[in-house]
Amino acid sequence: MIRVGIIGATGYAGAELVRILSGHPDVQLTALTSRKYVGMKYDSIYPSMAGVVNLACEEFNEDSFCDKVDIIYIALPHSIPMEIIPGLIRRGKKVIDLSADFRFKDVLMYEEYYQPHTAKELLKEAVYGLCEIYFDKIKNAALIGNPGCYPTSVLLPLIPLLKGDFLDLNTIIADSKSGVSGAGRSLSLTTHFCEVNESFKAYKVAQHRHCPEMEEILSTEAKKPVKITFVPHLVPMTRGMLTTTYVNLEKKISDEEIHNCLSSFYAGHPFIRICSENRVPDTLHVRGTNYCDIGFKIDEPNNRLIIISAIDNLVKGAAGQAVQNMNIMLGLDETRGLNKVPFPV
Repeated sequence: MIRVGIIGATGYAGAELVRILSGHPDVQLTALTSRKYVGMKYDSIYPSMAGVVNLACEEFNEDSFCDKVDIIYIALPHSIPMEIIPGLIRRGKKVIDLSADFRFKDVLMYEEYYQPHTAKELLKEAVYGLCEIYFDKIKNAALIGNPGCYPTSVLLPLIPLLKGDFLDLNTIIADSKSGVSGAGRSLSLTTHFCEVNESFKAYKVAQHRHCPEMEEILSTEAKKPVKITFVPHLVPMTRGMLTTTYVNLEKKISDEEIHNCLSSFYAGHPFIRICSENRVPDTLHVRGTNYCDIGFKIDEPNNRLIIISAIDNLVKGAAGQAVQNMNIMLGLDETRGLNKVPFPV
């Protein structure tokens, strides 16, 4: 069995890791840390885990923690992982970081949107963990920068079409809606029930920190600078993410050509589902799963492509993709522990 530890196990992404990994057939959860709940049984924090997880949360100590684990997930706010990870890598551990600290190759871009980076030397060896795109690099990685939820929902539909030279890359507008769990478990006025219930609003318009993450990956794949307009929205539901991306086409093209491009690119990738012509993605249909559903429509009078994707922000947008990364790193079938059948309703 693979011994797995989670640093930061009591936030929403950490709890989702515990949920998924506790049912993984090749994994034994051996260590869970928390800054707030040291000494408390995990099922006293999340009663849904009663009879499933009997570990107590511990304070992080590099020596004792590393003695118990083979692979490590870090589900902490950005800036903290970069202080911890160098020591874990020196001890030969494989690390999957769910923060933004190791998603960027360009340290100046990271520092512009976050803060000074204290482990710059590891950025070169870190792999951006967008599983369906960087599978071969992930296989040999020791450190994964797990993508953000918004970038996952935007990049997966765009990259195949970008590589097919179908798109006018100067016209990309991404409009995303996220459930409230994307804001994390910490208390915040903007995510209180009375502030969110019966409310639907845009936030951080054209200044969200996930935008440069997306632009760096799109530029890398296009082999030229790509800028996008990105507007995130908060919707009054717990989990789920729907992204609608608008982009002009370089030439007249048929629905069949778009469908064939997406289907052939993602052939053999079990977590990408291309919707049929008469169906558009819906967050309900991916809830609790690692699927990304992709649909599209060509706005023919304007020669514009409308691409829609749906993911569960806590699964494919965070913990599920992190487990998929682990599976690939360890040479397991990438679906191990992730074959969750979606709820019909």
